[in-house]
Amino acid sequence: MKQIMTAAMAAMTVLSLTACGGSGNSGGAASSGVEDSAAAGGEGKTLRVAMECAYAPYNWTQPDDKNGAVPIAGSNEFAYGYDVMMAKKICEELGYELEIVRLDWDSLIPALQSGQADCVIAGQSITSDRLQAVDFSEPYYYASIVTLVKEGSKYENAASVADLAGATCTSQQSTIWYQNCLPQIENADILAATASAPDMLMSLNTGKCDLVVTDQPTGKGALVAYPNFKMLEFGGGDKDFQVSDEDINIGISMKKGNTELKTAIDSILSKMTKDDFSKMMDEAISVQPLAN
Repeated sequence: MKQIMTAAMAAMTVLSLTACGGSGNSGGAASSGVEDSAAAGGEGKTLRVAMECAYAPYNWTQPDDKNGAVPIAGSNEFAYGYDVMMAKKICEELGYELEIVRLDWDSLIPALQSGQADCVIAGQSITSDRLQAVDFSEPYYYASIVTLVKEGSKYENAASVADLAGATCTSQQSTIWYQNCLPQIENADILAATASAPDMLMSLNTGKCDLVVTDQPTGKGALVAYPNFKMLEFGGGDKDFQVSDEDINIGISMKKGNTELKTAIDSILSKMTKDDFSKMMDEAISVQPLAN
């Protein structure tokens, strides 16, 4: 659940489009969405799905195809995680081949605009700001906000956001965690945002900060990689971080106006339940590599 982009960032994204190169046919991808065609029953078509491949348990990079991982375009590495599992399901249902495009977080939306990718499946929150730049599917996951601290921390028994007062904290750049949640901590010493989720977790593990704020799947995954972490959940009420539905509804983004691809993806997601999403996420967490 990452990730709100401010209006200013959205505007910068739009303005930067002419400077973004794309490996695909931007004209064809813009109108149809899947390698020049998004016709139902896309035999012989390839769905280019962009993600960071560095955001476990949503997505990560690994050296082989273990557990059904998918090759990353232009590399000898493979991607897996919840987002890859979802991408595979969508492609199987639609009859598409799947191509994973690895990009850094801030390049994901520009990649849609330039035609470098057909859709982004990367734990993006469906925010109003982001909707100015791209279209979104129905949610493919619903996430809640959690706080991670190290065992033995003076904040390990915190029962509310108020109990985090004065903490040194950080989170990943361009996320609702960093932009919306951290400022809600009274007298917080908010460090510069980290470039990625692994960097965020490393900041906590090395003692650069007292706590980080993230979403529940990332928190659960972190507990596997860092057994010395403790995850705090404040129940979603008045004692918790105050967020909106748009902050915790996670969707698949695509170029604006690509209604054919949106309709096709929504037809698959509409058949799935929150329990289906949770079961798939738990599976991803159970096989994630400790290094991600």
